[in-house]
Amino acid sequence: MRRVLAAALIVTAAGCSTAPAEPASESTADPTKIAWGPCTDLKRPDGEPPARQDPSVRCGKLAVPLDYTKPDGEQLDLALIKVAATGKGKPLGSVVFNFGGPGASGVDTLDQAAKVLAPLRARYDLISFDPRGVERSSGVRCGDGAEMDKFTSLDTLPPGDETRRQIEGANKRFADLCEQNSGKILPYVGTVNAARDMDRIRAAVGDAKLNYVGMSYGTQLGGVYATKFPKNVGRMVLDAPLDPSVTFEQRTLAQTRGFQKAYESFLRACVKGACPIGKDQATADNNVEKLMTQLAGKPLTVNGRQLTQGLAATGVAAALYSELTWPFLEQALGEALKGKGEALLYLADSYTGRNEDGTYSTQMTSFPAITCVDTAERPDEAALRRTEAAALKISPLFGSEGSGGLCRVWPVKGSNEARHVDATGSAPILVVGGKGDPATPYEWAPKLTAQLKTATLVTYQGEGHGAYLSGSKCVQGLVDAYLIEGKMPGKGATCPAA
Repeated sequence: MRRVLAAALIVTAAGCSTAPAEPASESTADPTKIAWGPCTDLKRPDGEPPARQDPSVRCGKLAVPLDYTKPDGEQLDLALIKVAATGKGKPLGSVVFNFGGPGASGVDTLDQAAKVLAPLRARYDLISFDPRGVERSSGVRCGDGAEMDKFTSLDTLPPGDETRRQIEGANKRFADLCEQNSGKILPYVGTVNAARDMDRIRAAVGDAKLNYVGMSYGTQLGGVYATKFPKNVGRMVLDAPLDPSVTFEQRTLAQTRGFQKAYESFLRACVKGACPIGKDQATADNNVEKLMTQLAGKPLTVNGRQLTQGLAATGVAAALYSELTWPFLEQALGEALKGKGEALLYLADSYTGRNEDGTYSTQMTSFPAITCVDTAERPDEAALRRTEAAALKISPLFGSEGSGGLCRVWPVKGSNEARHVDATGSAPILVVGGKGDPATPYEWAPKLTAQLKTATLVTYQGEGHGAYLSGSKCVQGLVDAYLIEGKMPGKGATCPAA
């Protein structure tokens, strides 16, 4: 789950419309054929050739109802990708991936992750998709590149009325653009509908049961699927779990603590060597604080763009998602302290989904669209200010009011249906939670496990957001043994840091 940064996702005013009525009952869809063909538009931000050059990688579309209360009405095309099994073992069907967000493109991400999933590919076809409202699946758009540049570059410091007024003004424009450009799909992008879409995918690929790996937000999608279709659950893994029952305030404070903890771990690791941002942790922390203050007053010019305080803070947060990117963050902050902001701006762009040509993916626009329709909670001004004050006490760098301010004024009403999960009657589910996860703090892992009723928890002792693709051989071994052999780890299983 991508953390909502205050500069990027806070709005204050927009009209509301009624969310669509719910279907009378859940039913398994009839299989629909997917026309697989060559992948023609995969994106590789690292510049490497995409996996589409491999003829075993295919893309396709699946038509699903825009509104499930009108199954024969207007349809929406879901974009899918399949990496075919190598055939080195007995075929086990397909395993579907959701890599998080909400808002991450599964089509682009599976293309990048396929190599490290080789053990699974020996037995399974690997499948992912852009969920409704994301990228190729009627992706939510809220302005052109210039508008998004203004939006993502907003400063969050210094905290106070003036900063808040500037953010509110920009976010009014953002909310209006979301409704103008994507108003038709906004009521239908929630997780409950995405879970129904996954059952259509399961049926379309010919699997009697859904084998599934959900990461971050994908754990909520998996939990909702298991609640709606418990008898259709095959082997399901939920990595970096989100507790769907938390309020906006609880989520904001937990994530603020998580990012601050990860930031402090990063500083401790940095000063063990020749740290370019300070000789000890206190000095390094103070230097970063000074940098942010300076950027709030005078941004750094980078190739005709401006590295603002808001973008710099976003860049820091982006690098804290994985311990593997800490060395690059050291370099980026060290260079920024010398007046060079290229590396820190690169990190920010990777988070916001900004492409080199100035266009944006739907990461920053799909996120609020899905988040806000997934809850009926609409906090008042007093709650927002209380949340902000508490978060800033935890971390001046990462503290904010969270996404509550945005959803308070989102142009579509939300529902709490996706906040309640109970997989009673499903096959066993494997949950993996990381002790050092900044975005989905470990405290959420046992909570989701308990809510599901049919799940077993594995604890990863390492840093970073997500454990399965972290490089931990222990975690990957346990997960692959479950997915391939059906072997569930024992209660209380743990894995050391990688």
